[in-house]
Amino acid sequence: MPQIPEKLFFKIGEVCELAGVQAHVLRYWETEFSMLAPQKNRAGQRTYRRRDVEMALRIKQLLYDEQYTIAGAKKKLANDLRGGSMHNAETESPKPPMRSLKPPPSLASRYGATGAAASTAPARTEPSEDQKSALREVAKELREILNLLDETDAELKANRAKK
Repeated sequence: MPQIPEKLFFKIGEVCELAGVQAHVLRYWETEFSMLAPQKNRAGQRTYRRRDVEMALRIKQLLYDEQYTIAGAKKKLANDLRGGSMHNAETESPKPPMRSLKPPPSLASRYGATGAAASTAPARTEPSEDQKSALREVAKELREILNLLDETDAELKANRAKK
């Protein structure tokens, strides 16, 4: 992370230089991340405080270095802030959210195998139609769970925005 000068306020150009991004990127982040909210002076210019600069640097790290999506970065920052303070990125292992509804290759054979062979090695045979149907049903239920989680997340954000 770059060294942040000892100042009370920073102009958008200074923050852009520190973060290595253009002004329109910072303005976009302000719309997406509620925790990045610089004040505006009488002339309407953004004035960033030290915590805003630190937040911009953390957002850049999550998006560019750790390859989080916008949604994933929002969740990560919310969890970090709920945890008391932002953690040093060097001490934590990056875990970008990965959502794949495609089952791993061994899943069908793992659930299709029974008996002692199941505990030692997955079966190498093609799953039956009943097994495929059961896996499709599980995948459907998992999609429904993900949708419910997304809806709950949206409701929580809407309730926070109302407060």
